[in-house]
Amino acid sequence: MSPTVLRGAMLSSSASPCRALALAACLLFALLSAPRAGAQSSDPADAIEVPSPQELIDAGRFEEAFVLLQPQLLRETIEPNTLFLYGLAAVGAAQRPGRTEEEHDALLDEAIAAFHALLVRNPALVRVRLELARAFFLKGEDELARRHFEHVLAGEPPEAVADNVNLFLAEIRARKRWSFNLGFAVAPDTNIGGTSDERTITIFGLPFERDAEELTRSGIGLSFWGGAEYQAPVSDSLRIRAGAQASRREYARSDFDQHFVGLHLGPRWLLDASTEASLLASARQRWSGAPDYHDLGVRLEAAHRLGPRVTASAQTSWHDRRYRTRTHLDGPVWDATLRGSWVVTPTVRADVSGGYAQQRPKSRRERHRGRWLGTGITVALPLGFTVGGSAEMRWTDYERGWFPYVADNGPREDRTRSYRLSAFNRALTLMGFSPELAVVRETRDSNAQLHGYSRTSGELRFVQQF
Repeated sequence: MSPTVLRGAMLSSSASPCRALALAACLLFALLSAPRAGAQSSDPADAIEVPSPQELIDAGRFEEAFVLLQPQLLRETIEPNTLFLYGLAAVGAAQRPGRTEEEHDALLDEAIAAFHALLVRNPALVRVRLELARAFFLKGEDELARRHFEHVLAGEPPEAVADNVNLFLAEIRARKRWSFNLGFAVAPDTNIGGTSDERTITIFGLPFERDAEELTRSGIGLSFWGGAEYQAPVSDSLRIRAGAQASRREYARSDFDQHFVGLHLGPRWLLDASTEASLLASARQRWSGAPDYHDLGVRLEAAHRLGPRVTASAQTSWHDRRYRTRTHLDGPVWDATLRGSWVVTPTVRADVSGGYAQQRPKSRRERHRGRWLGTGITVALPLGFTVGGSAEMRWTDYERGWFPYVADNGPREDRTRSYRLSAFNRALTLMGFSPELAVVRETRDSNAQLHGYSRTSGELRFVQQF
């Protein structure tokens, strides 16, 4: 480990000095209560030199190493190697047979906080990231463990280590049962409804003024989302997935509120060590400023690890859409998406995506098809900062019949560009969540009057890190 000194005690929401002292006291009591294999000599000359923490860990005496290291964390300065050994000792002590679940999780939380503190300072420490991933795995935090194991592979570890990491990843995939997501955000937007700021429309060469109510409006919304899924095992290679997802965005004016609920059910096949597929029945309901609608259909998902650092996934779905009032918009909706993820280095991740979609409502002029391409990159920097950027381009083409918006009643063509920047600090956490600030700029150019717009939106949200 680097000789650089970490300043200040190791404090986090998951590991406090009080709890660390309590754990150390419990372990010390257990050690003192344990029977000794021989009588103790009172002769100082016969005193045995106290082993170092590294020697205790190498000998598998993790509780003793934990007790020996704990007081050093209360000093004004902490050596990185001390913090690393403390994490190793906590992980080892957590795995002792007979440990209660509360003690097991508390020790792993100590280890996670120690490794996290080191990675906040220097995210390129592959060995530390490996131990953090292992601690998350032992605690059952599989999604976080998977993320860090993938970044370890990007560091090109020795073949034996890479093989072991792949075994962990295979076990994570096989034992997956429950998964959850929950979050909220404050979301200011300069153009809530995504409407044009053009004040006039020209019909047969004559200008007409728009109603003021139709012009763009800015506002601040509150966004909430959450979901859960359970995977019931049928065999070693087959699971049944059942899940739900919901989201809600509220503004001062209810005309712009948005609500969504989705349900899915179906089998998931683990085809081999690196490939899986799911076929899901899907139901969706959306309420928004426009008339609400519901979808019923199917969704096919597939994922494959192309290599230690590259993952590809695909999704395609077909739904029959039905509106409550505007029935002329009823019709089938189809889409397909391809995504790729490349962990370039332990601190850099790149993503690329592309897709195609088509809607065929009863109204001929509302029928359209769209294509999109997107790319993004995320970089973990020293001192705990993580920054990201992405860009996306969409092409949407409608059929004829757009007079008076298109002078010759021709087809409508939209081109939409969006750019996103985000940043957060991994050192700022509350129960494993970090506040993330994101800014999005979106512009749509259209050959149809009143259908182009621009908007700038922001989001202050909380994302799970470590």
